[in-house]
Amino acid sequence: MPENKTKATGGSVEEYIASRANAEQRTDCQALMALLERVTEQSPRMWGPSIVGYGSYRYTYESGRTGEAPLVGFAIRGRDLVVYVDVEGDEQQALRSRLGKHRMGKVCLYFKRLADLDVSVLEQLVANSVAEVRRRHG
Repeated sequence: MPENKTKATGGSVEEYIASRANAEQRTDCQALMALLERVTEQSPRMWGPSIVGYGSYRYTYESGRTGEAPLVGFAIRGRDLVVYVDVEGDEQQALRSRLGKHRMGKVCLYFKRLADLDVSVLEQLVANSVAEVRRRHG
């Protein structure tokens, strides 16, 4: 089986942010880092070349393939910031409807600036997601 590309590395979170973020994104990244550290009680570390992750869990697919992933993380993707968060379920969807200006992929919550979001709602979304990942994966 091929090896997972996204795994914890010894890369510098600060260097990643400095190399990718504009001034507004740097400020938002600092606030986002404080929020994610508060929720997870974990320090940030790089996962692959471009994801800042917090904590970790092990997963196994039906195929038998296993891996490790961060409980929650974020990345800078051009003009967007992306938070990797599980928003499945009615409670998460209700929170998402109150979040503010964003768009959503499967687990990718995209937004331009933190000021566009209700940060307390974001924090609850993240807390619920982390709790669900821990419940599912131990």
